[in-house]
Amino acid sequence: MNPPEKDSPQFGIRVSVTDSDPFAQLVGQDWHTTHWFESRVERDKVMRDMQREHEYSRSGDRPTLAYKPLNRSTDN
Repeated sequence: MNPPEKDSPQFGIRVSVTDSDPFAQLVGQDWHTTHWFESRVERDKVMRDMQREHEYSRSGDRPTLAYKPLNRSTDN
């Protein structure tokens, strides 16, 4: 990981696929993406929203992606 720029957002969410996610067959088990935020509060709010059961979800559906909170000042 490259050192973050001085003014870059410090709080992130790493989104990755779980073993049970069929999406992993398309993108590979090592697929992941990262979203960065200016504050821990903003990051945590977005992460709760990503993990919740959405209105358009079928009854009983659960998210199959894994979400990990990141903090550049401690995760380097």
